[in-house]
Amino acid sequence: MRLALLGVRGSTPAPGPEFVRYGGHTSCVAVLPDDSDVPRLVLDAGTGLRGLGRLLGGEPFRGSIMLTHLHWDHLQGLPFCPPVDRPDARVDLHLPGDEDPRSLLARMMSPPHFPIDPGGLHGDWRFRTSADGVVEGYTVRVAEIAHKGGVTHGIRVEGDGVCVAYLPDHCPQIESAAAEKLASGADLLLHDGQFLPAEQETADAYGHATIGDAVAFARRCGARRLVLTHHAPGRTDHALDAVAATGVELARQGDVLSVGAP
Repeated sequence: MRLALLGVRGSTPAPGPEFVRYGGHTSCVAVLPDDSDVPRLVLDAGTGLRGLGRLLGGEPFRGSIMLTHLHWDHLQGLPFCPPVDRPDARVDLHLPGDEDPRSLLARMMSPPHFPIDPGGLHGDWRFRTSADGVVEGYTVRVAEIAHKGGVTHGIRVEGDGVCVAYLPDHCPQIESAAAEKLASGADLLLHDGQFLPAEQETADAYGHATIGDAVAFARRCGARRLVLTHHAPGRTDHALDAVAATGVELARQGDVLSVGAP
């Protein structure tokens, strides 16, 4: 299994020359099997989703998109991604929450906030409530985790003999057996690292993690590799280089991570 990092920012995109090396698009990760470069499973649909077209080489997307939650930075790319909005596309969209999933999406994607509602998307779209099961050949587990402002899921994906835990928005200060079980023994933990230790108060207020929180959580869970994502939108390349110099691994837009590789 490999992870193509299409977007690794949190909150808002970060345009400009000082954000080039780590990237400015918001959360989106494409899961690639070992034997193909064609993704069938995508985690989150931030502005990074537009990069899906490069992976597909002009072909339509036929697969599943799983959202961790419905904040703008995790779904704003959805109506702006040509491979998912064409007559020959097939998209199963998995949303967390207790309400009808199509209605949940329509809260953001409908006039006057947006020109069309979900029914205006081209292709074969199916709206599902996120749940444990087999998705595009992967064994997937979801669990509600601590974050502010609505139901938020962490996602565990198992396949090709390895497992990934994806928790891009998570406040580990609120201890959760469900979150720890989700990340337990993960070959790769892709985790919220938006705030510096000196920003703990702000991290707690918005339901996020500091870098120290993420490192401690990874240790508690026995994760084999921790990669920090959801970088603060104002954190420049230079500032992130300084973070990386402390010995943590940071996600970079455009990277493809091999899961289980040394």
